[in-house]
Amino acid sequence: MNKDELLNAIRTRMPEKRFVHTLGVMETAIQLAKMYEVDEKEAELAAILHDVVKFADRDWLQQTIIEQQMEPTLLTFHHELWHAPVGAYVAQQEFGVTNQDVLNAICYHTTGRKYMSKLEKIIYCADMIEPNRQFPGVDELRQHVEQGLELLMKACVVHSIQFLIQKNQPVYPDSIHCYNVLVAKGK
Repeated sequence: MNKDELLNAIRTRMPEKRFVHTLGVMETAIQLAKMYEVDEKEAELAAILHDVVKFADRDWLQQTIIEQQMEPTLLTFHHELWHAPVGAYVAQQEFGVTNQDVLNAICYHTTGRKYMSKLEKIIYCADMIEPNRQFPGVDELRQHVEQGLELLMKACVVHSIQFLIQKNQPVYPDSIHCYNVLVAKGK
């Protein structure tokens, strides 16, 4: 599928506001890919598909995690995390994506993980800082873009973890591992 076909296919799967967000993630991911020397088409594809099942039925998401033998720990955390790994599965099964880096970028765009590729980091960060996002601290996160991908990623992960802690929510283990690797790299 080309870009327009993909956009038309996902548009029917989400409310207009989420589609606008997806367009913002796509544009931001392409910009970051140019800056950080990552394949722009891969960034575009991962960004378009990153929320492909965000609004899917929760029971279906749960059943897919079980049937596809995805990480069972997911089911003990908030259902908001489920759309990422199931989205990677759908990207592969329904949209024919075979590039593992693109699939990983979709799969880990909500939690991060240790030893992320540059593409994975770009999608994680683009999802957080795209122009339509409006939350306390987003402008500060956007300022890290010029400081390099590692610092941008670290700032985004720290913000995400702090947000969960402030809301008294559990932090998914992959996010902690992601943070720990980023901190270790910075020393």
